[in-house]
Amino acid sequence: MKVIRYRSRGRDVHYLEEILTKLGYQVYVSNFFGKDTHRAVIDFQKKNDLVVDGIVGLKTWSKLIEAKKDLTIYNDKLLSEQDVKDFANELGLELAMVKAVNEIESSGRGFLVCGRPRILFEGHVFWKQLKKRGVSPEQFVSEHNKDVLYKKWTKIHYKGGPREYDRLEKADGISTDPAFHDAAYSSASWGSFQIMGYHYASLGYDSIDHFVSKMNSHEREHLKAFGKFVSVTSFKGKKLLDWIKEKNWAKFAEGYNGPGYKKNKYDTKLKKAYDRYRIDD
Repeated sequence: MKVIRYRSRGRDVHYLEEILTKLGYQVYVSNFFGKDTHRAVIDFQKKNDLVVDGIVGLKTWSKLIEAKKDLTIYNDKLLSEQDVKDFANELGLELAMVKAVNEIESSGRGFLVCGRPRILFEGHVFWKQLKKRGVSPEQFVSEHNKDVLYKKWTKIHYKGGPREYDRLEKADGISTDPAFHDAAYSSASWGSFQIMGYHYASLGYDSIDHFVSKMNSHEREHLKAFGKFVSVTSFKGKKLLDWIKEKNWAKFAEGYNGPGYKKNKYDTKLKKAYDRYRIDD
């Protein structure tokens, strides 16, 4: 492939823009490298730990082509309409309710393009999970790992996308003690509905590794985990599932997302999505 950049023209530009659209970018597919394509390339480079210059050279082409190949794996793990219908019937929910929660809580995506489930690693949870296993985290904090092991919540260490796996693996690698592996994987939120790993036992999984293997298999498993979570988790005297059935979006959002739901308007977004899907269905 040729090295191309803003204002380049030709077949290579057309191919680049085809790949970008398959990766979810909103670009106009033509033979001209416009501003929309430039912005998409910049974003792709940021998310894939490349030099951010907007120039599509050997390294960026390699990452793009690799991501395109991974799309096949990704597409084999997506929910179908029938999956959602079956889930709604099983839990006694309206289809519009399930679709609304799926859209707002997961942005409709449970996997990265590389085929791995979306995660977010929480260093303060890792701290608590280690203590729960009889490990004193203070003894293991260093300059090297302070972005994955800390006492209080902060978002400054979030990296997003596939780079969250770098943080997870760093935490896991602090010690060969099995407690670190279990604590690390229990300290990430997983999949479409970002269920924290430490819930694995209450949701009926044999181990954290069993839970993670299910999260890696299909968005259908993400939906099952979500169903288990809302069925067993209580908030203000009722199961989260009951708050959904009553269409009490505020109570459900507060129980699921915490008090920050108001700032992010999760309840309003859920109601709007539900109303839209109810009309469509």
